[in-house]
Amino acid sequence: MRTEGQRRSDNFEDRGRGSGGGMGGGGLGGGALFAILRRIGLRGILIVGIVLAGIYFFAPPGIKNAIFGALLGGVPGQTQAQGEGSVCESNAQACDFSRAVLGSTEDVWTQQFSQGRLPNYRTQPGAYQAPTLVVFSGGVSTEGCGNASSDVGPFYCPTDRKLYVDPSFYQVMESRLRAPGDFAQAYVIAHEVGHHVQNLIGATQVQVPGETQNQTSVRVELQADCLAGVWGHTARSTLAIDDADLREALNAAHAIGDDTLGQQNESQFTHGTSAQRMTWFRRGFDSGDARQCDTFNVPAGRL
Repeated sequence: MRTEGQRRSDNFEDRGRGSGGGMGGGGLGGGALFAILRRIGLRGILIVGIVLAGIYFFAPPGIKNAIFGALLGGVPGQTQAQGEGSVCESNAQACDFSRAVLGSTEDVWTQQFSQGRLPNYRTQPGAYQAPTLVVFSGGVSTEGCGNASSDVGPFYCPTDRKLYVDPSFYQVMESRLRAPGDFAQAYVIAHEVGHHVQNLIGATQVQVPGETQNQTSVRVELQADCLAGVWGHTARSTLAIDDADLREALNAAHAIGDDTLGQQNESQFTHGTSAQRMTWFRRGFDSGDARQCDTFNVPAGRL
């Protein structure tokens, strides 16, 4: 993968170190939260993050604030002070890389929206509206989705239409998840942008009759994987994405499957199995067609 000479997105915000995250108030304090997360280990952290993400993604705004406020402290909806210092001062390469990937997603999805090559959920999304990527360290405050700790991992807030990434997660991917590589990191950003695309086209409002919230969450996450694959396909020539890069992304998708992370009860899955995540990313990557990513019209047994 090559990002040299590629456009860097200006929709980028360096929130600074310790920029919120709910270290005060009546909820669970940062020290207590860290102690708990340290005891449950990385797999536990990621499973907690998956569960929280599933709850957060479908909950009404008021419930979202309450969830993050109760778990991470602080008053729901309260604006936290900005962090001190720049995240990018000590993560210059990661920040520059993230801006390059974000710029590429903007180019791809602007084209896809203009051509109408999107799943149809009876909405008129219009022109693509690019999200903002926020980098932070330690904790962060969102506009409408409450406060979050870095332990939750990268996430997207549909209320403020921003992606939130602590660059240290890239090191977690390499050292703990054994999912190294620049395209594996790009996959993470593209997946969160996929959630933004879902927000714009109305996919987040779809509910399959008779399915639980967890089952719907799996469909949402697999679609975001597929949309990330569509980006990879379309950007393949400009970013010089090769077969080795594809293997990195598939390895990352495998590493964060519910089953690989230790969840044994299928009814508790919120993101899909490793096999499903790889299959749907590959479906988007091979086809380059977002219309092939309509997970909501696929029988559960064929996901």
